[in-house]
Amino acid sequence: MTTTRLSARAAIAAVADPDSFAELSVPRRDSPADGPLAWAGYDDSRARASARTGEEESVVVGSARVGGAEAVLVSFEFGFLGGSLGQRTGDRLEAAYEHARARRLPLVSLIATGGSRMQEGMLALTQLQRVARQCVLTRAAGLPQLAVLRDPTTGGGWATLGAGADVVLALPGAQVGFAGSRVRPADADPAAYCAEGQYAAGHVDAVVDPADLPGTLAAWLRVLAAPRSAEPVEPPAVLADVRPPATGWDAVRQARDPGRPRAAAYLDAYFDLRLPLSGDRAGGTDPGMLCGFGLREGRAVAYAAQCGTATRPAGYRTAARVIRLADRLGVPVLTLVDTPGAANDAAAEHAGAGPAIADTFAAVAAATVPVTTLLIGEGGSGGALALAAPHNMWVTPDSYFSVIAPELAAAILKRPTSSAPTTASELHIRPQDLVSLGIARGIVPPPPPTP
Repeated sequence: MTTTRLSARAAIAAVADPDSFAELSVPRRDSPADGPLAWAGYDDSRARASARTGEEESVVVGSARVGGAEAVLVSFEFGFLGGSLGQRTGDRLEAAYEHARARRLPLVSLIATGGSRMQEGMLALTQLQRVARQCVLTRAAGLPQLAVLRDPTTGGGWATLGAGADVVLALPGAQVGFAGSRVRPADADPAAYCAEGQYAAGHVDAVVDPADLPGTLAAWLRVLAAPRSAEPVEPPAVLADVRPPATGWDAVRQARDPGRPRAAAYLDAYFDLRLPLSGDRAGGTDPGMLCGFGLREGRAVAYAAQCGTATRPAGYRTAARVIRLADRLGVPVLTLVDTPGAANDAAAEHAGAGPAIADTFAAVAAATVPVTTLLIGEGGSGGALALAAPHNMWVTPDSYFSVIAPELAAAILKRPTSSAPTTASELHIRPQDLVSLGIARGIVPPPPPTP
């Protein structure tokens, strides 16, 4: 598959297992001559589109296997009136969603559309409400929705099937945006309307090379179809060969050691397969927060992990998004806590640091799936606690958790800077202190030796 405009069936063939696609039968809707608005020449336009593409509508729907996993596929035919959505398109999309729920299958949309069909006016536009309702019903059923943004993905197709999906993948260079090329401002930055721009803004999870798309979709379907554990997952084993600190300041120094293992190392050691999700869907990303889903000993686990930097509002919103998605899909969650605290610069405040942290606290508190937390480094105040599971947090020997950084505590108490080490001990922030206080369940051991 390339970003050239493949036909709907060619797009299906590019990702589905050979000979596995079975098209759904959708009842044909009768309509008056030239459609519901009697738009002059509409019937002729549809006839020419059908002759050119071999399709009767702008979307093809059915079921197929992708990497051996069964899924419902929706594929747009851009050659049929620009892949636009009309009433008959809505009929097919609704049938696909209903089939997915009836068979308990994930739904994958291969999108290439210019938006709603002008020749059907408001009746075409209201198909977006039909699609939105089907998306909501499918979410409520606990079934995943994946979208692949082909070229172009604009208008209501992007604002429903695309942006409304749980996992949003895009092909390189694809035009992606609510405003199509003919209706956006003449001086608009073109970078804002492409797959890469939407990824940078936190609206797309990954830009996937066409050659990698079949494998990426298969991996996602494999993870999302994997068994789930009803019990909390075990915390990762400690990676650093250190002993619990003697003093509070020793704990701070060990946690701040630049050579200490970070989140990426823990995630790589923990998961057999890991698939990232990126962005807060509100215009931001935070490279200091790693989120996604993975396989651990054949079971699906979601994760949100801080990387040792001050966490930005977009990072908290991304974590909350993933935790809520995991909760809806029944997937247990692992969080890794490691931050000196939430970002507190003016940009963070403008971006809603407080509301973002509150939303993360709420996502963890509301989760009905089990959440396991491992403190792997610095636990800086509420910015760290927002990601921590109450009553199921574990700690590494090279970590600490504090209500406030010892240096700041000393400053608030009007003590000299040199008193920070003493203040650290008074705060009882060592891993063993956290266990004795009942904040942590225990200090995790190293992995067992390899036979």
